[in-house]
Amino acid sequence: MTAHPLPPETLRRVCDRESLNFQTTADIESNGSIIGQPRGTRAIEFGIGMRGQGYNIFVVGDAGTGRSTSIRRFLQDGAAQRPAPHDCLYVHNFTTAHRPRMLLLPAGRGAAFKQDAAALVEAVRKELVNTFDGESYRETVSQMEEETARQQDELIRGFEEAAAQDSFVLTSSQSGPRLMVMANGNVLSREAVSALPAAQRQSLEEKRLALRNQLDDVLYEVQQLEIGLHERLQALSRDAAATAIAPFFARMQQKYDDQPQVIEYLRAMEQDVIHNLSALVPDGETDPDQRRYAVNLFVDNSETEGAPVVLEMNPTHGNLMGRMEHELSQGMMTPHFTTLRAGSLHRANGGYLLIYARDLRRHRDAWDALQRALQSEEIQLQLPEAVRGAQVLAGSLDPEPIPLRVKVILLGSEELYYAFYDREETFGELFKVKADFASSMVRDATHEQEYARFVAHRCRDEGLRHFESAAVAQIIEFGSRLCEDQNRLTTKFGQITDVLREADYWAGRAGRNTVSEADVQQALRERVYRVNRIEERLREQIEEGDLLIATDGAVVGQVNSLSIIDLGDHVFGQPGRITARVYMGEDGVVNIEREVDMAGPIHNKGLLTLVGYLGGTYAQNQPLSLSASLTFEQNYMGVDGDSASVAELYALLSSLSELPVSQAIAVTGSINQLGEVQAVGGVTEKIEGFFDVCHRRGLTGEQGVVIPVANVNNLMLREDVVEAVRAGHFHVWAVDAVDEAMELLLGRPAGRRGEDGQYPEGTVHHAVQQALRRLALELKSFGDHDHSGSAGDHEHQGSAGDDA
Repeated sequence: MTAHPLPPETLRRVCDRESLNFQTTADIESNGSIIGQPRGTRAIEFGIGMRGQGYNIFVVGDAGTGRSTSIRRFLQDGAAQRPAPHDCLYVHNFTTAHRPRMLLLPAGRGAAFKQDAAALVEAVRKELVNTFDGESYRETVSQMEEETARQQDELIRGFEEAAAQDSFVLTSSQSGPRLMVMANGNVLSREAVSALPAAQRQSLEEKRLALRNQLDDVLYEVQQLEIGLHERLQALSRDAAATAIAPFFARMQQKYDDQPQVIEYLRAMEQDVIHNLSALVPDGETDPDQRRYAVNLFVDNSETEGAPVVLEMNPTHGNLMGRMEHELSQGMMTPHFTTLRAGSLHRANGGYLLIYARDLRRHRDAWDALQRALQSEEIQLQLPEAVRGAQVLAGSLDPEPIPLRVKVILLGSEELYYAFYDREETFGELFKVKADFASSMVRDATHEQEYARFVAHRCRDEGLRHFESAAVAQIIEFGSRLCEDQNRLTTKFGQITDVLREADYWAGRAGRNTVSEADVQQALRERVYRVNRIEERLREQIEEGDLLIATDGAVVGQVNSLSIIDLGDHVFGQPGRITARVYMGEDGVVNIEREVDMAGPIHNKGLLTLVGYLGGTYAQNQPLSLSASLTFEQNYMGVDGDSASVAELYALLSSLSELPVSQAIAVTGSINQLGEVQAVGGVTEKIEGFFDVCHRRGLTGEQGVVIPVANVNNLMLREDVVEAVRAGHFHVWAVDAVDEAMELLLGRPAGRRGEDGQYPEGTVHHAVQQALRRLALELKSFGDHDHSGSAGDHEHQGSAGDDA
């Protein structure tokens, strides 16, 4: 079993330019449909079509797959066929002031009603002012006041005449009317009255008390006349107002006779105007309050075409569920129904609401309120629980709830979906539809054509230059590179679109009317150049000798491994050095990274699997007695993953057999206990990382990388790497088992175990087997020697005792 180099055509799947059948994307039709997501779109169609409660949708997929843009377009196409939802309005509740009434009107009629209501209030106000300023009304009021005053005067005069007969006169004082004694036409002072004889004073006091009781009766009658006048004036005003405003309300009701809610409100409003005239007409005591009859156009769908599609980017409680603004009144914050503000759930009512799950999860109060609304199928506008408990208000409002008919669509990752599903009790009942958006799709002729149509659509939609067929082919190949699979294409169209825009930019810089293959290649190079400073610095450190990586020669116990560094905006392969040292002992294989807590659990699992392979391969007929240390040299960031376990094995076997490892070759792959080499991630970047180091130093024709066979389909290498392989300057070997690369790395064949359990001389396994046997024997010999020394001492001591 020997590793053979891969032919260059297997290192990158090239798109056949001829198969695209167009010169530029201007020659092909385009559309904005969702590409490569049959499972997800079918689920969305089902969720939208289902009318039962709880059939809301959670769209699962990676960021950048164009989920929100594509789904909004998908929904808008369907929403356009549906009628626009009703307008929603809040008005004053004339019977329960703290509970504003909710009105629903057909789309567009809400704004008209608000305007009509304002005009009605103004017309009624003017008519009332004119009515109460009219000559007829004022004459009637004057007559009623004069008649009442005459009756009051008669009562007072009759009393004054009776009092005069008893020598008393009625006078006024700050404390009210007083009865004073008269003599000879003059009012006697208190001193003069006191100077009168006692019998006369007694008679006067008795008359005064009797007159006081009569005066109280007279004043009561006067007061009743005043109250009667007020009541008659009120009745007059109401009758006059009712007569004056009736035609205005009649016309308004006739205009909205098909809206029972409006008719009911107008009737209540008319009665309130009649019984609360001071709200519109100044009365000298209270200021008018025309806001009592205002209309709060809470949700206006006058310009909405079809069902609304709303994307809420910041789902706080207020933004999602609406808010209740407060005003400073008499030193306290109070709400008013005209300051109620709609949230995105209100605006999406009758249509679709899209929310990113990660954003909603940050606002617990908003998520709780959304759950309640979906369960009750109504929106209750209230302050968040925390605010209600902490804020002291002079008053509060409890607006009538709004019926809810909406499809909520959450967008998030697989992890977020299951986080909601596992931790939120009602989630499964409320979001019954999972629309799974894949991050890649099969790469075949059909989907390559779909890619071309996508490019054409973006060019037309964004005004980009059209792409030549060779440029589209480069985009298709980039799509395979993004998903690390020759047989698949990425559906992360956000990144694809960015490349299209940037290629268009470079085409413009070059003065071209269409985007060429060279423009796409430059865009891809520039994208890397903008973010690879750290990668370049690491390459310089290797070239300067600060990071020790050998690319020629052979060294015992030293192997070039390959790892991935992910900076978020840039991923690249980084060569590293693994070393192994073997010595006598029974500690087994010690991983230095694990001992200092720099290794993750997956890496530790890979090392233990390696130990299992050693036991199965070499310890069937002899003990596995050794001590060995393994480490990633110059690693200060920690490691995880098992992709270096094959390289660790080769370093360990080299140290045991004392066979030097070729430093011109780097290794990546995961080992299982049977010695099979398993697939790893980032194989393209790993190969390119080692290639770049070798290229800087000069390619020798002996350098290359060993990868798992299972990763061959993941290769989408840069064209310069493929050209180097084609020229024989660099190599990529693929292996199924660790034995296949041993001769390549260690200079000897692996060897196959015979029936006697021994490996042939001149093979790697034989050298390792012999080394392990030697270590076991030396350890036993050392132990026997140490034990025999102890026993001799014991026997000598025992003999001495016997002699004694």
